[in-house]
Amino acid sequence: MLAVLAPGQGSQKPGFLTPWLDVPGAEARLRWWSALAGIDLIHLGTEAGADEIKDTAKTQPLLVAAALLAGEQLPLHDVALVAGHSVGELGAAGLAGVLSPEAAVTLAGVRGREMAAACALEPTSMAAVLGGVPEEVLAAIEAAGLYPANRNGAGQIVAAGAAEGIDKLAANSPARAKIIRLAVAGAFHTPYMAPAEKALDALAPGITVGDPQRLLLSNLDGTAVTSGSEVLRRLVAQVTAPVRWDLCMDTLADLGVTAVIELPPAGTLAGLVKRAIKGVEIVTVNTPDDLAAARDLIARHGVAPTHEPIPQFHVAVATAAGNFRPAEDVSEGADVRNNQVIGFVETRQGDVEIATHAAGTLIEWLAHPADPVAPGQPVARLHPAGGTA
Repeated sequence: MLAVLAPGQGSQKPGFLTPWLDVPGAEARLRWWSALAGIDLIHLGTEAGADEIKDTAKTQPLLVAAALLAGEQLPLHDVALVAGHSVGELGAAGLAGVLSPEAAVTLAGVRGREMAAACALEPTSMAAVLGGVPEEVLAAIEAAGLYPANRNGAGQIVAAGAAEGIDKLAANSPARAKIIRLAVAGAFHTPYMAPAEKALDALAPGITVGDPQRLLLSNLDGTAVTSGSEVLRRLVAQVTAPVRWDLCMDTLADLGVTAVIELPPAGTLAGLVKRAIKGVEIVTVNTPDDLAAARDLIARHGVAPTHEPIPQFHVAVATAAGNFRPAEDVSEGADVRNNQVIGFVETRQGDVEIATHAAGTLIEWLAHPADPVAPGQPVARLHPAGGTA
């Protein structure tokens, strides 16, 4: 199985979009997306310096545009799974078919502007904590009045909150841990971003979404989300919630992912995956010259296309790794509503609900009580009009 990953803020580099302008149609695409995002993506990706492109309001749509631009050059119909880190989730949602490219770039522009505005309300910051015992690191972050904004795996947890809290953490570093202050505008993925979440929530009802066309992992808990409306809800809420990239990588491992492609500007997520999952073949796409290697990887590890007719039934799938438990009030032959909870995945963090995404009749359980299940694994078959399929 192959996964395509979209990086988040901090991965940008001056001039990284320059070689992509040679791709036919790319410059026109970027000009159109620039109009939607309200910024000059071509200038930012080719001529702007490091200080200009670290501006949150500019960085976020720039990264989403880069992921979409490169992703559109790949045979995505053979890709089984996509995921993004932080704002990279918008790019991943676009590549999964949940958002149109236009909606993804526009939403990234609003997200960036609103998060930048929230950062300006009071002095906040972030710091990476490298190494140490995770429990001790989390305790030190809490003691400093901070939040664990990113849990990236590979011994890296990012603390965020008030600037004086970062000072306190640096002065009381956990044992065997290194504190690195980050040059960011503020405390992303914490309650300090509540004004940005409110602004995005106001826009969400006007956004048209589709259900994912391939597995799409969520930063919230590493699970595969199968409803487009649920993806959008999570994208809005994620600006104040921690990024659990560690759980996303756990899911990649649980699913048996054998190959990973990181979209531009690539390198950060590839490094994390390489340290967390042994034996995975990785291609980083930074210029169009890397596309040939990415296409070859997809050919060798991707999903083979099928010409089989689409089955006339729906499936409900597990949204986390754990043990399956059906809901007590649902049995084979029962009529179920759209978005009805029909079961649970029992995990170490608690029960995760499994809901339907269409009304119909539950024809058959595809998993039995206490069976181990993986994210995206079908657990029930439903006929949309009742009867047998």
